[in-house]
Amino acid sequence: MHYDPRHDTRPLPFDPFKSCTVPRPIGWLSSVSKSGVANLAPYSQWQNLTFDPPLVMFAANGYPDGRRKDTVLNAEQSGWFVWNMATWELREAVNLSAQAFAAEVDEFEKAGVSKAPCIDAPAPRVKESPCHFECKYLSTQRFPGNSNVGNVDVVFGEVVRIHVSDDVVTPEGKIDIPWVKPIARMGYYDYAVIDQVFEMRIPGGDAAADGLEGRK
Repeated sequence: MHYDPRHDTRPLPFDPFKSCTVPRPIGWLSSVSKSGVANLAPYSQWQNLTFDPPLVMFAANGYPDGRRKDTVLNAEQSGWFVWNMATWELREAVNLSAQAFAAEVDEFEKAGVSKAPCIDAPAPRVKESPCHFECKYLSTQRFPGNSNVGNVDVVFGEVVRIHVSDDVVTPEGKIDIPWVKPIARMGYYDYAVIDQVFEMRIPGGDAAADGLEGRK
């Protein structure tokens, strides 16, 4: 089976595109509006870009009526956004915060999670989450789509502050991922949970391996 998504009729009842690039990290992002309202929303198109310096991005599609997402507007106006790790324990809160609330609604309250202050960013972070990035806004690249929901803002930021709870760090100094159980986005309405990991070292490791280890 193959088809051209630009022109062909999809040969499956459900779109396979988002179910091929899986699992996808969840950008559970908090921000704050010009009027001081906290915003919290998950984005399934989120990724690290590089580590020296640590840069990240998220992509936010538009609303059917053409409006841009509050997270994008808040990041552009305040100069900051905050990533909060989405975990198995917080899955219901993540899902609740995915609703399209009005800009004046505080999603922290709707999701039932607590606010913790950041050091640099004006937005709060999710207190119950074990890991956070305070991200300084860099730029937005906007790509037009074939519809309003196809329009997408790709937002870039630099991580200038990292928070990790002592409770999730192993004696060796690594984050205990199987214990934390981050969740990831699949296609359709599906999610995955990371509860086991395995290691594979690149044969003949060199300086690039040090980058993978985070030693640089």
